[in-house]
Amino acid sequence: MTGNTFTRDELIQAFAGFEQTVDRAAHTRDWDPWVDQYTDDVLYIEHAAGTMRGHDEVRPWIWDTMETFPGSYMTSFPSRWKVYDEASGRVICELDNPMRDPGDGTIISATNISIVTYAGDGKWCRQEDVYNPLRFVAATLKWCKKAQELGTLPDVAAEWMAKVAR
Repeated sequence: MTGNTFTRDELIQAFAGFEQTVDRAAHTRDWDPWVDQYTDDVLYIEHAAGTMRGHDEVRPWIWDTMETFPGSYMTSFPSRWKVYDEASGRVICELDNPMRDPGDGTIISATNISIVTYAGDGKWCRQEDVYNPLRFVAATLKWCKKAQELGTLPDVAAEWMAKVAR
């Protein structure tokens, strides 16, 4: 709990800004503005990567994650649905993680639940990403096999597939 109460309108507006920043980062591949929307002491819980505190831990993680395959082939992170909890200052949403078109228009993705806690003034003080990592591995393998079938599998994906499919 943040100890603050935010209006629904304030949460909706703040989260719209959050989504715009994430969308811009996905398109420009510049992850710094994404990190900068968190408070300096942000608590980021990522079930596969662990718990990170502050920009100094979150920033290198997001850059590495999103600029290394398969994250580097994810094109956007739209929310499929969201719930606003004014009393806790939280937004809970399901985020989609679609990968690039492998060459035939196929969309392959996996989803996660994110719980973000608003701190006020356009900043977020906590995020928790909840998902099954095996679903992301399965989606990525499916993408790799489709790209391989189409003759569009990049070397970085082939190397990833060789490691994971052992």
